[in-house]
Amino acid sequence: MNVSIIGATGYTGFELVKIISRHPYLELSYLTSDSAYGKKYSDIYPELRDIVDNKIVANDWEKISQKSDIVFLCLPHSASQEAVHFFYKKDKLVIDLSADFRIQDKKLYEETYNVEHSYFDLLDKAVYGIPEIYREDIVSSRLIANPGCYPISVLLPLYPLIKNKLIDTENIIADCKSGVSGAGKKLSEKTHFCEVSNDFKPYSIFSHRHSPEINFHLQKLNKDTDIIFTPHLLPVIRGIESTIYCKSNATEDDIRNTLSDFYSDSPFVRIMKKNEVPRLIGVTHTNFADIGIFKQNSTLILASCIDNLLKGASGNAVQNVNIIMNFPEETGLI
Repeated sequence: MNVSIIGATGYTGFELVKIISRHPYLELSYLTSDSAYGKKYSDIYPELRDIVDNKIVANDWEKISQKSDIVFLCLPHSASQEAVHFFYKKDKLVIDLSADFRIQDKKLYEETYNVEHSYFDLLDKAVYGIPEIYREDIVSSRLIANPGCYPISVLLPLYPLIKNKLIDTENIIADCKSGVSGAGKKLSEKTHFCEVSNDFKPYSIFSHRHSPEINFHLQKLNKDTDIIFTPHLLPVIRGIESTIYCKSNATEDDIRNTLSDFYSDSPFVRIMKKNEVPRLIGVTHTNFADIGIFKQNSTLILASCIDNLLKGASGNAVQNVNIIMNFPEETGLI
């Protein structure tokens, strides 16, 4: 299958290129970038010299569509709308890594991102791409809205428990921390090395754009769900750790068994043993999600770790393709 990546020189694009270059059933066709047009990809990322020496091309969508079966869009939020519409109408499999189709509610999307959604008719076509939760819908889809990295780390532990009515859906607190690569490759004073190193801080308190995304998908299970989500910036390159606080009358064994049963056919979700604490070092540079469970009286604490660039973005995106194309789910990812 021929694959093109629109916006291939950012961090998520780079991870996609690495995965696809070793994937036995996918072949790179076009890699695009407005800022690096004309250069060899290995000039941008020297570790891929003699592996991916493709010349970076301009965003000529018509030309790209002629030699692409699958198109990954690694574009900024709102910039993907036009590209999704174009390639979907060309009958391509479209995997959008932006937020433009993650919330199937036009009004909520526009309030969250402060931009008009020009192709809201495609919102009903888009499937929210968490394979472990929406696998049956993903199989028959041609438009995947790849989730945000924070939402994946929060939804994986919570979704089965809310679905099975094992936790109180009020007053859930998601205390989340991400490495700096989550902010993307574009230069910013807030993510400058001198600003981040030897520091640790929360940001976007009560205003982060992933909060509506998390609540939107959990409210499908219980309309009263309202999570308090607070992100923090870690002085590390990659990885997300989410500590989730909630109330439950179920036993710790019931919680662990429910999660283990729900993810029994999901090769990338690992439920930790009793008292086992997930760590960033256990998941970085992998597509795994590790979930730890801790219970004291009615207080339940869930600890969830993923790599924000892989399970939180590019690895998860390829996992979706594997499912749609009926490839073994782990192909290219282990």
